[in-house]
Amino acid sequence: MKTVNFYLRPDCQLCEEGLLTLKLVQEDYAFELTVINIEENEALHEKYMLMIPVVTCDEQILQYGQLDYVTLFEALHE
Repeated sequence: MKTVNFYLRPDCQLCEEGLLTLKLVQEDYAFELTVINIEENEALHEKYMLMIPVVTCDEQILQYGQLDYVTLFEALHE
């Protein structure tokens, strides 16, 4: 089973919407989801602060910013 990382920051409306989208994808394609707060790690904060939310799998960025179901589903299904 794939592990998907979801990078976010607290009080981020786009992140909350992105997490809901990712959970919808998870209902149709099983994967383990790890939610990571970038504000708890300085290196991650510096790397992703302008991109959040960010979805990665196998160290590849699948999508960031405005997330959509189709793009995420297809990227995970490959």
